This record gives sequence, C-alpha cells and structure tokens, in this order.
Amino acid sequence: MAVHNQTGKKGEQLATEFLLQKGYEILDTNWTSEKAEIDIIAYINRTIVFIEVKTRTNLDFGLPEDFVTKTKEKLLENAAQAYVEIMEHNGEIRFDIISVVFDQLGKATINHIEDAFWPY
Repeated sequence: MAVHNQTGKKGEQLATEFLLQKGYEILDTNWTSEKAEIDIIAYINRTIVFIEVKTRTNLDFGLPEDFVTKTKEKLLENAAQAYVEIMEHNGEIRFDIISVVFDQLGKATINHIEDAFWPY
C-alpha cells in the first residue's frame, strides 16, 4: 500500500475513534455507491452523519478540508441518497468533514467540521 494510502487509513481510524469518544455510533466505513465512497457513516441524535475524512502530513498546500471539492460533495450527496433509501431513513442527515493533520513527530490534530456542506 502506498504511503499516502496508509496515511489516509490511519486518519480514518483516528477519526472513527474520535467520533466514538464523542458518542457517535458508527454505522459503516468506506461505504461505496457507484463512483463515490463515504469514509464514515455515523449516527447521533437521530441523525445520520456522512463524513469525509481528509488527512495530510503538512499544510504546504492548504488545509485538508479545502480539498473537498464541489464535485466530491456531489458524489457524496448521491451516495448518501442511496444509503438513506436502502436504510429507509426518514430523519435528519448531515454532511461533516474531519481533517487530520500529522506533525513531524506523528502527532495528529483533528478538526471536526459539522454541517460542512449541504447537498445542492
């Protein structure tokens, strides 16, 4: 596995642990629908939360969350719609981003952005 893939997986694992500590129930990870993958699908307060995790080892090119493009948002929206239909969920949904940045010593900083974007 390429180093950037390992870094991404480590970031997703830390994000999952972070959410569990905050009381979220993890429904699914790396859930795919057609061309889109949702990194984490969680549940809290009767809301399904679709979470994109972005991990970086430096900020040379900007914040991790800046790399969630409009195209990615649309793919996530389509995948979330498929998930909601499969699960027959009639309640609230939300789209979050969790950014994970590792410093030179490997220490992670996690930023959880709730309601990061809304479907079009």
